Amino acid sequence: MSAARGQTPPLQLSVQFASRLHRPLLPRHLLTRWVRAALRAGPARSAARSASSDTGERAPAQITLRFVDATEGRSLNHQFRRRDYATNVLTFAYQQLPAVADLVLCDSVVAAEALAQHKPLQHHYAHLIVHGVLHALGWDHLRQAQALRMEQAERDILAGLGIGDPYAGEGGIGVGDD
Repeated sequence: MSAARGQTPPLQLSVQFASRLHRPLLPRHLLTRWVRAALRAGPARSAARSASSDTGERAPAQITLRFVDATEGRSLNHQFRRRDYATNVLTFAYQQLPAVADLVLCDSVVAAEALAQHKPLQHHYAHLIVHGVLHALGWDHLRQAQALRMEQAERDILAGLGIGDPYAGEGGIGVGDD
């Protein structure tokens, strides 16, 4: 039977630590929990249909999480987005449903942001992984209405994980950059 919204979606998760700086903070069971929570939010558009086998089983999402240093983060951001700096998370979405995507997280940028925003580093990673998976599902924040909807989804998902509002104190509406 196909996984409905809110049920645990099937997942094939690959985790790569090109930079091992924060590896002890990011055990596989937490990464899996964060990715699954975001996948349960579902696609941005209800018209999207999931791939099913003959038995009606939903094909698993295929997500790769790659943790990199600033050099690799900057190189990828420059190569694929023409922006010459490392950014916190890059999402390379290849297919929406089931989600097939690579998420690249730059450890030094994530750490600097968490420190500047007075957030636990692990919580900031959770937020960025949820954010990246939502992008893989077709969510975006290029327009204000999209940004508000995506930010609320992130708040709801993170609250379900016991993590506070990632936009508290920032004013929200992170339109555009990633």
